[in-house]
Amino acid sequence: MQLADVKPTSVTMVSVLPACAQLATLQQGKFIHQTVIRYGFESHVSVGTALMDMYAKCGSVEIARRVFDRMPQRNAISWTAMIAGYAQNGCSNDALVVFHQMQLANMTPDSGSIVSVLRACSLLGALWKGKCIHAYVIRSGMAEDVNVGNSLVSMYAKCVSIDVALQFFDNMPKRDVVSWNAIIAGYSQNGQAYEALRLFQQMQRDKMKPDLTTMVSVLPACAHLAALQQGKLIHGHILRNGLEMDVSTGNALIDMYAKCGRLEIARSLFEKMPKRDVVSWNVMILGYGLHGRSKDAISLFSQLEQTGMKPDDITFICILSACSHAGLVDEGRKYFNSLNRDHCITPRMEHYICVVDLLGRAGYLDEAQELINNMPFEPDASVWGALLGACRIHCNIELAEYVAKHHLKLESNNTGCYVLLSNIYAAAGRWQDAAKVRTMIKTKGLKKNPGRSWIEIKNSVHTFVGGDKSHPQSEKIYAVLDSLIRDMKKEGYVHDKTFVLQDVEEEEKENIISTHSEKLAIAFGLLETSPGMPIQITKNLRVCGDCHNASKFISKIAKREIVLRDINRFHHFKDGVCSCGDYW
Repeated sequence: MQLADVKPTSVTMVSVLPACAQLATLQQGKFIHQTVIRYGFESHVSVGTALMDMYAKCGSVEIARRVFDRMPQRNAISWTAMIAGYAQNGCSNDALVVFHQMQLANMTPDSGSIVSVLRACSLLGALWKGKCIHAYVIRSGMAEDVNVGNSLVSMYAKCVSIDVALQFFDNMPKRDVVSWNAIIAGYSQNGQAYEALRLFQQMQRDKMKPDLTTMVSVLPACAHLAALQQGKLIHGHILRNGLEMDVSTGNALIDMYAKCGRLEIARSLFEKMPKRDVVSWNVMILGYGLHGRSKDAISLFSQLEQTGMKPDDITFICILSACSHAGLVDEGRKYFNSLNRDHCITPRMEHYICVVDLLGRAGYLDEAQELINNMPFEPDASVWGALLGACRIHCNIELAEYVAKHHLKLESNNTGCYVLLSNIYAAAGRWQDAAKVRTMIKTKGLKKNPGRSWIEIKNSVHTFVGGDKSHPQSEKIYAVLDSLIRDMKKEGYVHDKTFVLQDVEEEEKENIISTHSEKLAIAFGLLETSPGMPIQITKNLRVCGDCHNASKFISKIAKREIVLRDINRFHHFKDGVCSCGDYW
């Protein structure tokens, strides 16, 4: 057009600027802006709005705001573009301010404005403001708009009001695939993986065809539950339906397979990805760390640096965690020290937590405490919790009391801290102190998270708690377990009753520890799977020392590989040996 010496019009500008926005070609967009000025189109509302949208989508929200402020006239679309620009660039407070200014200017917000401002509320976790906007939606008659409804579902879910999100979702007069994605992602992000999978299955029953966003939303639920078969079904659905495998989906699949114990499949997918981002490298490094394959994690980190792609702050959390699982203290120190020096990344709380965990597990309790004392910001409850966990491993009661005091100052109702301190006392035989702490838990009305283990058999997840007899096959499960324990004792197994943290008779201690949830899940796995097949179980807490030892004996006696994922890492038991080398 320019070569033909044809003069552009305002319509030309409005047509070409969205292309720059879509391609994020900022320099080309700036050139067109100069053309707009040269031909005097700046005063046109539609052109100004298109310029704002282009700058915001190219990440230059400050320039977008300058264009907005200079507009002689604005309409609802202009205001919506500015609100959306702020929300898309993470400037959520600014988005809320502009929305308020829009109302003061007697400009009626449309559905686009509402969708954008609800996104800002979601990012801020501003539930009260979100509720106010919901009330406005009802008053203005926009409640039946499906896009507004989807944004409300997402807002409530991200503001940790998942029950309200589900109630609104259930009452939506019309739902599309985005509606289902919002509620599934909400449950998955709120740690309610069972419900996320249930909704995904309901979505299929309702004949709503999932898209790639659905897959990225539901795969983390499979990863959380170690629901490998369900994850494989979703992978198969992606392949069968010819859905284009983008980077986000590939990352979600890698993460799912790694957390479901299939590290080789995860690595194979990683190698086959035509394009990777830093998240791809992060999930693979994290996967190696979870499985205790820290040397592979370090090797992959080196490969990442060789590609020229810059590791981000999450990459260092992954590699520090990998070092912690293997006790690689010197390597961990090296990575931590390189954060600011070599990569211009300011260490944040999560990095300090990883290093405290690394030092604490390895027995460097004084160094870990010194690191906390010298942090450039106030330590939070999580970093004290990492040191308290190390005190349990190394039976350091004096330091545990000091750490628990600081932890509870920050989170006085943290059940985990009380339980951990009580367990430290119990392991040392200080039953009265343990009882006092447990009394405090009851007095405060707190509830201990019971230990649970689960196993996936034929696409169904079976969950067990200690001493559980609620399963339909309990009689057979206990018969298998009794037979196992007899065979294990012949091989030299002895119950480690120090892991019974209750002041009861010795015989009762043996009964309690014999029926821990891990052992019940393994027995059920032996009962329901063919000889020679691997057994994989997941535990919501750290596996106890006795169950860890028992799993080694069972793997040898039953000639099975047992894969156990606890809250911290994977344990691969084979021929009487664990992959962790008894360091966990």
